[in-house]
Amino acid sequence: MSKFWSPVVHGLTPYVPGEQPKLANLVKLNTNENPYGPSPRVLEVLRAEVGDTLRLYPDPNADRLKHAIADYFGLQTNQVFVGNGSDEVLAHAFQALLKHDSPVLFPDISYSFYPVYCGLYGIEYQTVALTDHFEIRVDDYFRPNGGIIFPNPNAPTGRPLALGEIERLLQANTESVVVVDEAYIDFGGESAVALVNRYPQLLVTHTLSKSRSLASLRVGYALGHPDLIEALTRVKDSFNSYPLDRFAIAGAVAAIEDKAYFEETRRKVIASRENLVAELEALDFEVLPSAANFIFARHAARDGAELTAKLRERSIIVRHFRNPARIAPFLRITVGTDAQCQALIDALKEILAISIS
Repeated sequence: MSKFWSPVVHGLTPYVPGEQPKLANLVKLNTNENPYGPSPRVLEVLRAEVGDTLRLYPDPNADRLKHAIADYFGLQTNQVFVGNGSDEVLAHAFQALLKHDSPVLFPDISYSFYPVYCGLYGIEYQTVALTDHFEIRVDDYFRPNGGIIFPNPNAPTGRPLALGEIERLLQANTESVVVVDEAYIDFGGESAVALVNRYPQLLVTHTLSKSRSLASLRVGYALGHPDLIEALTRVKDSFNSYPLDRFAIAGAVAAIEDKAYFEETRRKVIASRENLVAELEALDFEVLPSAANFIFARHAARDGAELTAKLRERSIIVRHFRNPARIAPFLRITVGTDAQCQALIDALKEILAISIS
């Protein structure tokens, strides 16, 4: 029935999310979910939300959540925007802040939703090549643009960009918005939130899906100058004035307030990541420096697609990107529990025909 489609639909290439297979006894290391459950406080407040009042609309401004986020970062509530997952927040940013006559700039190897948003909203863009070592080089962004966006740490590479380099970019790029997508920042990078009060063109986005273990609740937010936040709010209120339900608001507030649990699980993931890197390097993998809850690795002699398929035969799922060809040898591996990581290593030893001591 494509004859009924709007013209824009014909030209869209939708984002393809990570596979969510329904297999028993699966070691699932493909979608960067946190291996640890949410804070017990989250589960407690979610139970308390169940009641007759579910017939009422949630707070359209999510004021409780905005206050919790603002208090956490030492900001004002008019510097906080919340949305239905950071993907929705990013979508609003593309429409509200990045749609101009000049092209948006983002890395050639990066979050693959960025070109999807550009196609959806009719935004011109240019990709900027990562270095030979898969790093973002800020000097390459010193050119006319309608905005700049990149993840930090980058995805799928996991490589972080130093805060000093982000500030150098902001100092050079004063006439358009710079969006720093910090979905994975809590696992080792330096957050650009520290720069928000000094650079009115800076917008920082976060998600509670990764470090707060709330992927199912769909909560994201942005931090920036009140003028940027107002632009996002105007788009949101022209699209969906109730983006967050009561469960999402309550659960997100509880997760943010439980700092001790956040620190405990974050440290566990970081420690497991470093152990996994050492184990993979011992198996002749090159592993890019990662500040995320995943690693990007390629074997010296074995093809990435082949390893992915052989791991799947053993009920271990990792992410493989065929395009661009430059990253086809790599596996993106989510950091799981120590037991899951060990299962991966044992399977790779078997696949690579290395004896297990």
